[in-house]
Amino acid sequence: MGSSLALYHWLIQHGHQVKLIVPSDYPSFLFWMPGQDEVIIYTSHKDTADQFIKEADIIFCLDFNHLSRIHEMGQAVRESKANKVMIDHHLAPEGFDDVRHWDPKAAATAQLVYDFIVNHMNDRAGISADIATSLYTGIMTDTGSFRFSSTTAEVHLIVADLITLGAQNWKIHEHVFNSSTESRLKFLGFCLLNRLEVIPEYNTAIFAIEAKDLKQFNITTGDTEGLVNYALSVSGIRLAALIIDRSERVKLSLRSIGDIPCNEICTRYFDGGGHKNASGGHSQGTLQDVVQKFKSILPEYKNLLTT
Repeated sequence: MGSSLALYHWLIQHGHQVKLIVPSDYPSFLFWMPGQDEVIIYTSHKDTADQFIKEADIIFCLDFNHLSRIHEMGQAVRESKANKVMIDHHLAPEGFDDVRHWDPKAAATAQLVYDFIVNHMNDRAGISADIATSLYTGIMTDTGSFRFSSTTAEVHLIVADLITLGAQNWKIHEHVFNSSTESRLKFLGFCLLNRLEVIPEYNTAIFAIEAKDLKQFNITTGDTEGLVNYALSVSGIRLAALIIDRSERVKLSLRSIGDIPCNEICTRYFDGGGHKNASGGHSQGTLQDVVQKFKSILPEYKNLLTT
């Protein structure tokens, strides 16, 4: 959302007709972001979105490099005759794009959007307060509030510049981290009490979330963002998994510490991919099947998990 809204505002400033389409809903703690009222949610407005995609001259694809990552929307983008510009930092791009601004070492796609505007388009002066706010939010969330190893000195220099350009860092933190709904907090407590499983012999922890859990607490797609990090925060844990039954498919998110290759696990076993220490995948099996499959893989990585 941060990278998309930033680029949306920048393109509008330069006189382009722009539609911002996202593949699914997103959490309420992002509803404050400048311009979010203009966002078209694909699953809610499929016919309208498909028409915009079909008529587009250029499609900017932000924060994904495989069309499978945008689910139902992927086919419409693939069939579109528009030039496709990919701005992304994930490993192993699929190759659907015509133009690519890609760096797997970047901490966030929002960092690459900043680089695109400032260095490639030579338009630092075009970064308004709304753009700076959106970019700061994207970088902050993708770096775990600047605590991940991808947070380099360059990242800090960029966010410092964004503060200079109008991003109010304290207010952004308040919006994102201190605006949870009551149901989301209760869902977090429920998961910690009832859905967290620790496997000490493999220094691994798992959240297995049932479809009925999501329904009980009225959880939207993005409300589970960050939950996997609670599992990773358990003392001694080196690999954490969040496995969620989304009814139409079971989704899996992995986080790890050190040399444990989340991306390899997701690519080989769960039709996914991502970064070494943060990746995702999915399966058409049942929640129980995916949990058991994940557990069966752990012995293969025992040396990495226990040393």
